[in-house]
Amino acid sequence: MSESKIAEAGKKMTQEAYPAFRFTVEIEGVAQAAFTECTLPTIEWEIETVKEGGLNTHVHQLLGQRKESRLTLKNGVGTSQLLQWYIDTMNQKFVQRDVTIKMLDSRLETVLCWHIKKAHPIKWTGPQFKTSDSSIAVQTLELACGFIEISAE
Repeated sequence: MSESKIAEAGKKMTQEAYPAFRFTVEIEGVAQAAFTECTLPTIEWEIETVKEGGLNTHVHQLLGQRKESRLTLKNGVGTSQLLQWYIDTMNQKFVQRDVTIKMLDSRLETVLCWHIKKAHPIKWTGPQFKTSDSSIAVQTLELACGFIEISAE
């Protein structure tokens, strides 16, 4: 994806306000679930500080490795394939999958995409069963993220 397309999407975003409630979640290119909340990964880097002899005004800060990141999905319902993915992980059958989060505009057209490669479930919180409650089947699903790419489509 070219930088100009991302810059163009950024310019478009400043001209039109995009609500945070219009998004889709795809796993391996297929809509596998619907969630009411999606917390995108924080992308953060380790910093290595290097002190240079005789230079007392500052230290050099070198970019290190990217820190671990997680995608959190809340209040969702999904297909049996989504549940099976978590059950397989629980049974130590680790399968990494590609997950895409798409931000949509008022015409339901994609504005920005977060492509998360090699994601796998690391936490699942189910509902609290109560006859007086109408809670959703998947309260929280956390995914460990591999490579993250942001693009404008």
